[in-house]
Amino acid sequence: VQLVESGGGLLQPGGSLRLSCAASGFTFSRSPMSWFRQAPGKERELVALITSTGGNTNYADSVKGRFTISRDNAKNTVYLQMNSLKPEDTAVYYCNYKAWVDYWGKGTLVTVSS
Repeated sequence: VQLVESGGGLLQPGGSLRLSCAASGFTFSRSPMSWFRQAPGKERELVALITSTGGNTNYADSVKGRFTISRDNAKNTVYLQMNSLKPEDTAVYYCNYKAWVDYWGKGTLVTVSS
């Protein structure tokens, strides 16, 4: 299993960013996927999850209405569109695939600062 996140960066409050996670080594189209984040000094937290078909999604209260998770099963990729970013969104964002164990990518850093 390999998960490779990309798309992080430095931006100002109110900005937008789209993260991508390219997955391989498992049957992506049959697998729910999630995005987590970990801010400095804090525990890793669930941001959003999406079912295998993309028909259902769920979000942390802190990002509802601002973030959108989506997927392209033809490309084995899951996305996280982040809008109206706030300084408190600063974190390393991780893609997650849960099988018998949790699989994680290396993460991509998002920094929101003026």
